[in-house]
Amino acid sequence: MNDLRSRLSALAHNLWWCWNPDAIAIFRALDPDRWRELHHNPVHLLHEVSDEALVARTSPGHLARVEAALAAYLGAKETWATANVPGLVKPVAYFSMEFALHESLPIYSGGLGVLAGDHVKSASDLGLPFVAVGLLYREGYFKQVIEYGGQVPAYPRVPLDVLPLQKLNVRVEVPHGRGSYVATAWELKVGRVRLLLLDADLPENPPEHRLLSHQLYGGDEVMRIRQEVLLGIGGVRLLRTLGIDPGVVHMNEGHCAFAVLELWREGIAAGMSKASALAATKAKCVFTTHTPVPAGHDRFSWELKNPALVGMRLSMGLPEGAIMDLGRVEPGDVHETLCMTVLALRGSRAANGVSALHGQVSREMWTALWPDRQVEDVPIGHVTNGVHVPSWIHQAVAHLLDRTNAGWRSGAPVSLDGVSDYELWTIRNDLRGKLLMHARRQTGRNTLPGDSLCMGFARRFAPYKRGNLLFSDPDRLARLLFRHPIHLFYAGKSHPKDEPGLGIIREVLKWTRDDRFRGRVVFLPDYDMELGRRLTQGVDLWLNLPRRPREASGTSGMKVPLNLGVNASVLDGWWPEAYDGTNGFAVGEPVEYANADEQDAADAESLFTILEEQVVPEFFDRDAQGIPRAWVKRMRRSLETCLQRFHTDRMVGEYARRYYTVEG
Repeated sequence: MNDLRSRLSALAHNLWWCWNPDAIAIFRALDPDRWRELHHNPVHLLHEVSDEALVARTSPGHLARVEAALAAYLGAKETWATANVPGLVKPVAYFSMEFALHESLPIYSGGLGVLAGDHVKSASDLGLPFVAVGLLYREGYFKQVIEYGGQVPAYPRVPLDVLPLQKLNVRVEVPHGRGSYVATAWELKVGRVRLLLLDADLPENPPEHRLLSHQLYGGDEVMRIRQEVLLGIGGVRLLRTLGIDPGVVHMNEGHCAFAVLELWREGIAAGMSKASALAATKAKCVFTTHTPVPAGHDRFSWELKNPALVGMRLSMGLPEGAIMDLGRVEPGDVHETLCMTVLALRGSRAANGVSALHGQVSREMWTALWPDRQVEDVPIGHVTNGVHVPSWIHQAVAHLLDRTNAGWRSGAPVSLDGVSDYELWTIRNDLRGKLLMHARRQTGRNTLPGDSLCMGFARRFAPYKRGNLLFSDPDRLARLLFRHPIHLFYAGKSHPKDEPGLGIIREVLKWTRDDRFRGRVVFLPDYDMELGRRLTQGVDLWLNLPRRPREASGTSGMKVPLNLGVNASVLDGWWPEAYDGTNGFAVGEPVEYANADEQDAADAESLFTILEEQVVPEFFDRDAQGIPRAWVKRMRRSLETCLQRFHTDRMVGEYARRYYTVEG
């Protein structure tokens, strides 16, 4: 019995299980109801299930097959990396403020974390030498509670003993002011990859430092700079303590940029000149920016930076202002703050945006850093984001592709020519039905038939994402929703200090209670990875409505084609690279407006016209078999054109070839 429990525990402590359906099935079978209630956390489930239940509900043959598959995966000598980047020997150290790997691990807030988690999973699948570095948060981001007509944040503390973490016997000194504090670390196994999470919540630390390991994006600017020092400087020191010498340090967004300072300090401490040490640092670092809006980049004043890093500066023998200048567009301008993105750009040999359009926007935004170059020659490229397909595709679609497209899992082109409309429509109906069933459990309402049109809008409720655009003409929306059975799902959080974003959530919630929309417009609370899967697998039409060009990528929309859904999106982020006129819908024109009100009005008119004249007619024009042939054709094109282009195996492969190799 103890052997069975330990075998299941060993499987649960490597997150490889969470993108392998056969492994998931083992844990679900132990107690399906409790599995769902515990947010699919196998470690927590194993704490509760009795020995008798383990024996009765575990198939020995099934478990042995999964264990053998994991052992073969971990022990493989020949991988994509050994065949394609054989010179990549030293590990890549990937730094990120958040990692979204599974809903049971609340160390993420949204898209940046999902991208980081999918990056790690594909790095494992491809066999890259790879280690990831982040922070442990005992209270995560926040749980969204809907009360009093708005969002209320809750911060439940997560018991570490029900997470698949291993505490490491390490101590890292992290600088603060003229002194330091200590941090330890936890390890999380993600397939072949080690994710190291720094933890400052130790009894010997003062409360202000213990709080660094409580909430993601909580607190004020003082908390933010301290967390970023812990991640960047503490992260490099953690790697050294563990004997890890990375060949590349990949900083995922500017939060990680203080890693540049620690690498620079190391070079100076080793006897290099300041200029040589900085050049050596730059040769090791690469940087990915995700923010196309100037106000979205972290900036710290002298009054914030100096108390945090004065001791670091003195230990490096740098004059006052040297660290600030490395993060200023105009060095020497004492009125300019330290921008973490500028620090990362100045400290990296290569930088990129996360879509072609975002790369262009980033070059324009940071052209002042290279005043002798034309905008098109600014050295910021792009690697378009992707999603980890095994984590987001429904098994019904994966089984269909296994049967009809040998090699699709290895990147071969996909064609659905041999699949009947009937089969595709049946799968779509089943996936929509699962979403409607979940919505009924959440809301207690059962008002729509299973063949209704389900549209989804789910993302962070930042004002530029325009979550309320459809309600710019509520009468027109009401006529649309009640002409046919149509369901409009909303989900998403707003940062607790983002008053405009919170106002949009309140507005959407108000409309859900309006008699014109009751039962047709539904807000599903506490948007997380689990709800994200349900929505992107279940909706027929995914709405993405940012003010162009403020959406850097928009990876949620990439998950929808995997599940035979269709996008209706502004031509921003990834969609200009994907849209071909047959595989979805383009909202508005590919232009930028000087006046936001004019842009909103034009895009709203375009969206309503698309819904009224294309989406609704195509979806509800059924033949004698009850199949909407034009809509199914668009579903086919959506999957065929998007699946193999917008996945993280392709994305991480690009990073490996173009940025992680010495030639990068």
